[in-house]
Amino acid sequence: MKSNPVVHFEIYVENMARAKTFYEAVLETRLEHMPSPNPDMEMEMWFFPMDKESGMSSYGAGGMLVKMDGFTPGGGGTLVYFGCDDCAVQVARASANGGSVIQPKMSIGEHGFCAVVRDTEGNPIGFHSMK
Repeated sequence: MKSNPVVHFEIYVENMARAKTFYEAVLETRLEHMPSPNPDMEMEMWFFPMDKESGMSSYGAGGMLVKMDGFTPGGGGTLVYFGCDDCAVQVARASANGGSVIQPKMSIGEHGFCAVVRDTEGNPIGFHSMK
């Protein structure tokens, strides 16, 4: 495998407005609405920004917030990490916007730093930075 095999992730939410506000504030970004690909399914989706020109050939994965019957937020077996300049900044923003700290910024040696918070929907999410 020559590239990152992860091409997409979904973070399930119950209150889309609350979750969207949280992620836009913590990551200082704007999410983009995506219409449901199946008109028979009631779902709401908001994409995180990504380089649409390079598609899946670029480093990283696309992802979105999803509100859909049958899929609930909460702790599970997968943890999504968002890259950032200094993960302590995102931890502070998460706390200020309704999230809670699970693991404050900590060194992971030569691999930089990481932190884990719980979003407004109960999902644990991580942050990674090199400083």
